[in-house]
Amino acid sequence: MSSEIRQLQPQQLWNKFADLNAVPRASKKEERVIAFMKNFGKNLGLETIEDEVGNVIIKKPATPGMENRMTIVMQSHLDMVHQKNGDTNFDFDTQGIDMFVEGDWVRAKGTTLGADNGLGVATIMAILESTAIEHPAIEALFTIDEETGMTGAMGLKGGLLTGGILLNLDTEEDDEIGVGCAGGVDVTATRSYNEEETPEFKVGYQVTVKGLQGGHSGMQIHEGLGNANKIMNRVLFDGFENFGLRISEIDGGSLRNAIPRESNAVVTIDGLHEEAFLLEMKLQRDAIKAELKTMEPDLEISVSKCDTPEFIMDLGVQEGLTRALYAACNGVYRMSADIPELVETSNNIARVVVKEGNIYIGCLTRSSVESAKMDLANTLRATFELTGCEVEFSGDYPGWTPNMDSAILKVMAKLYEDLNGTKPHVAACHAGLECGILGTNYPDMDMISFGPNIKGAHSPDERAQISSVQKYWKFVLEILKEIPEKN
Repeated sequence: MSSEIRQLQPQQLWNKFADLNAVPRASKKEERVIAFMKNFGKNLGLETIEDEVGNVIIKKPATPGMENRMTIVMQSHLDMVHQKNGDTNFDFDTQGIDMFVEGDWVRAKGTTLGADNGLGVATIMAILESTAIEHPAIEALFTIDEETGMTGAMGLKGGLLTGGILLNLDTEEDDEIGVGCAGGVDVTATRSYNEEETPEFKVGYQVTVKGLQGGHSGMQIHEGLGNANKIMNRVLFDGFENFGLRISEIDGGSLRNAIPRESNAVVTIDGLHEEAFLLEMKLQRDAIKAELKTMEPDLEISVSKCDTPEFIMDLGVQEGLTRALYAACNGVYRMSADIPELVETSNNIARVVVKEGNIYIGCLTRSSVESAKMDLANTLRATFELTGCEVEFSGDYPGWTPNMDSAILKVMAKLYEDLNGTKPHVAACHAGLECGILGTNYPDMDMISFGPNIKGAHSPDERAQISSVQKYWKFVLEILKEIPEKN
């Protein structure tokens, strides 16, 4: 890890971020970072609690003169999305993130950076450690598993926190104050199929889609980014009619909350159609690259000969699968009628696996309107059930309804304008924040979300802007001074 990160300003924040990024912390594998955070709190002599699901709470009394202010909850999640480029040799289970400075940005070498939500965690750590920063009583809440189910927020019981204001540090635009977010539900389609022995007249080919940007399946779903699973399906769709194409395997995408960047398929075609197949693949590749050239300049679609696989999938199931994937909604389903430029409802076809007689399709459906979320989820369910899949809904979590009369919103909006000379953008977002879930057990807590500029979250292009972190840090310190008095 580059020592230059530790020299950046504000130094106390970047040092804590560097410490945190040395600890592997994948979603659902947070044992080491939980231990790290508990040791951090105990070494400071602060009350430190691990709840029954693994969330860590560290409590710090108010600094002298601030005892009459409301107790605040400062909240960020400990886990990070683990994504890397295909040619990057990196083990997320054992290695810390390898960071470097590029101009005004901090990046990672071929992997996600972990700024989402590591910069929020580091901010809270720096404040807990400081003996000079003025603040009211703080309950620092570090949740687990935000990225793959929000089980930490869901498992947090009422009564553990007493704060009346919650500052969620998980927004990724420094001019934005978040007051609402989308809810989500995982839609999973599965089925088995019969494998057939590959006829002797078939030849094997590997089809690869790669070079896509990927990104956050909520915040970036409207940007027109390529989805590797949809592109792969488009390439394979009419292959049987034209070339006798049969699918042996598909492996596309990774995490539900990441727009898929890569997909690989092993197929067979009739040997006598090779020349026509290769010509058609070139025409398809050129057409798709031309369509996406602005957003996806590095897209690659390659077709190369490989060993002929021993088995191929049942033709009827193959035809049903490719049609279902073509019909399934991916991207924006509906824009909000109430909030300008806000995506209301969307879906990400995140994972497609076809192998050894089994099909797995994983989607993440989001919406700021609960009924619309379930409407789209049922649309997907119907689409996949028509091809014989069993469909399961899981990981359902609520959205966060905006409160435009929030007292802390008024404080922060005025502070932002005083510090920066412009009004902040008060908005709801199409990502899943934990505020909606936390509000179920703490309904009277006044919640707000904000953070520094982070680009490319959930992809190896993730980067955090140094000057924005400095701006954000000043904002945090001023907010702490202006927390209202207790009633």
